[in-house]
Amino acid sequence: MNKKSEGGQFVRLSETERPEITIHVNGEAVTALAGDTVLTALMMVGAAVREFEFGAGARAGFCLMGACQDCWVKQEEGGSLRACSTYVREGLRLITDGGEQ
Repeated sequence: MNKKSEGGQFVRLSETERPEITIHVNGEAVTALAGDTVLTALMMVGAAVREFEFGAGARAGFCLMGACQDCWVKQEEGGSLRACSTYVREGLRLITDGGEQ
C-alpha cells in the first residue's frame, strides 16, 4: 500500500459486523467491509489515496463527497474510478502508486 501510517488515517468506530471484502491495492490484499467506499478502504490502511500524477506528493481526497475530483484511482483492468463515491466489491484491483496499468 502507499504511505502507510499506523492504522491509516481513518478509524472505524461502528458498523464493524458487516461482511469482509478483499480488494487488491498495488498487488496487496486489503480487507474492507461491505458498504465501504473505496476511499474509506484506502484511508483505513494508509495515509494517502494515491500518488499525484503531475509531481511529487500523495493525495488523500479533499472534499470526501465527489466534488473536488481529487480521489480518482486507476483500476488494473483499465479506467479509473472516483474513490469517494464508488463502493468496494470483491476482487476490485486498484493502482494507487503511480504505476502503469
